[in-house]
Formats: sequence, structure tokens, C-alpha cells
Amino acid sequence: MKLTLQQLKVFATIARHGNLGSAANELCLSKGAVSQSLQELERQLSTPLFDRVHPRLQLNSEGLLLQPAAEELLTRMQEIEQLFSPDAEPGSQLRLGASQTIGNYLLPTLLAHSVKELGQPPRINIANTHLLCHALAHFELDLALIEGENHHPELLSEPWLEDEMLIIAPPDHPLAGRLELPLSQLAGETWVLREPQSGSREQFEQQLQPRLPRWQAGLELNTLEAVMLAVEQGLGLSFISRLAVADRLASGRLVALTPSRRFPRQLFLVWHKQKYHSATLRRFLAFCRTQQLPGLHSGNEDGDTPA
Repeated sequence: MKLTLQQLKVFATIARHGNLGSAANELCLSKGAVSQSLQELERQLSTPLFDRVHPRLQLNSEGLLLQPAAEELLTRMQEIEQLFSPDAEPGSQLRLGASQTIGNYLLPTLLAHSVKELGQPPRINIANTHLLCHALAHFELDLALIEGENHHPELLSEPWLEDEMLIIAPPDHPLAGRLELPLSQLAGETWVLREPQSGSREQFEQQLQPRLPRWQAGLELNTLEAVMLAVEQGLGLSFISRLAVADRLASGRLVALTPSRRFPRQLFLVWHKQKYHSATLRRFLAFCRTQQLPGLHSGNEDGDTPA
């Protein structure tokens, strides 16, 4: 058996894209060359690695077995090349995902202070928690920083920082300024919410919705900025991260209503159980674990990493 790194690279790229054409574009090869390389790999292994479900290629059980090993081998090879190449970038490029609150209001600060750990700017994907976990499960990302629940058994979640959810309203709302506000006083209010499967929507459904006697669904928007602007315009209340709304609270454009309880939420570092941790990924994880950011508390004070 004479497997080649090129064959494994072609396989791993097809596995991430599920499509020969997209893989060919990333590899700067013809579609025919990509198909031929895959066929040769499957011939040498004496097994198909994908189920052909036109127009996509879906990993079968053998392909799922090979994917983490191929990803690890390719990452290790990249690290070896960097050790001996004077022109190589310092450290491999991290593929980093962040949910919207973290990506828009926390990640820029992290990146500004982690230049040494990263070596070169990472490739960033900002999306909702559900999409990021899906990408991690398919080895499309190295690490994700999320604010919602991970429901993929093949992923590991490490508690990171603790944020807080706030009920926000325009400054002229009748309930603004109340020192004590039982949740029963919010009966019948209209709510502006993020889309389903986002971290913020999940927090509303878990922490707030069951305690509201009656509520009305208003707008459903897929960005935090749109949600906050809608609340400013009097289109409803919302349930949103302190991280996201801090500037608007400080400027008086929005106010936080003060119900009789707090709504903490956990932020997580998430990666695939079988993901090989490159030196860059190890450094960035260590950096994240040491962060004590204004308004946030560490969710893993003892520094333990889940088994």
C-alpha cells in the first residue's frame, strides 16, 4: 500500500465540502484530477469512503473512520514543513468559529491580545451555535467559541467565561426604571428574538419563556444589531447578552429592566473529540483559559480540562 499525502489531502477536502467541484477549487486542481485521486485512494484501501448521493458525496462509516486520522496527519505535516521552511508563516492558521455575541463583541479583543499565540490571523466564521457545532463535527473548524448548548456527542465542551442575559427595552417603556419587576409584570409583552438554534434564542426559551405567564412573538431577526435596533424603535422587548448591549446601555439608547432574578449564561470552548491539537491551537486554548475580561467571570476557575 502506497498512500500519499496528496491523496489524503484530497480526501479531507472532499470530506469537508461534500462536493468534488468545491474541493477542486480549494485545491486548485481540475475536478477530474480530484476524482482520480479519490478513486486511487479508495482502490488502495479496498473500500469506498463516500456514499454517492447526487450531487453530494457523504462520508460512509469507513470515511468517518479515516477523516480524523487524515486531518491529524495533514496538520502534523504542516507543522513539520513550518519547522524547516524559512519562508513559512509562524504557526499554522487556525480555523476559528464564534457565535454572534462572542464574534462581534468579544473576539476582536481576544485576537488583539493573542497575536503571539496565533502567529498569523485565523480564518474566522461567525454564525449561530447550531451551525458552528455542525462545522466542528465535520472538521471544518478547529475550535469554536459558543454561547449556546452543544448537542453533538462527538464534540467536547469546556466551560469558559460566564456572561449575563438582560431583558432590554427602550428608555420610554412604561416598565423602565422599576427597582423590582416580577416577571408576571411582563405578561402580554411582545418580544423581538433571534432565529431558532441561536444561543440567545435558546437562552430565552430555557430561562425566560417558561416563566412568562403570556407572551407574544414579534420580529425574528438573525443579527444582534438588528434585534437591538428593533427594540430601540419600540417594536418589543428582547433578552440579550450584557456583552452585546453594554454600549447602548451606557449611552441611554436602551435600558435593562430589573426582574427579581439574574440570568447567567455560560460561554464554552468547543472542539471535536478526535481533533488533533496543533501547537497553534494548544497555545490559543491556553491563552483563552487565562482571560479575565471586564464584566465576565471565568467558568473554569480551576483550569481543569474535560477528559
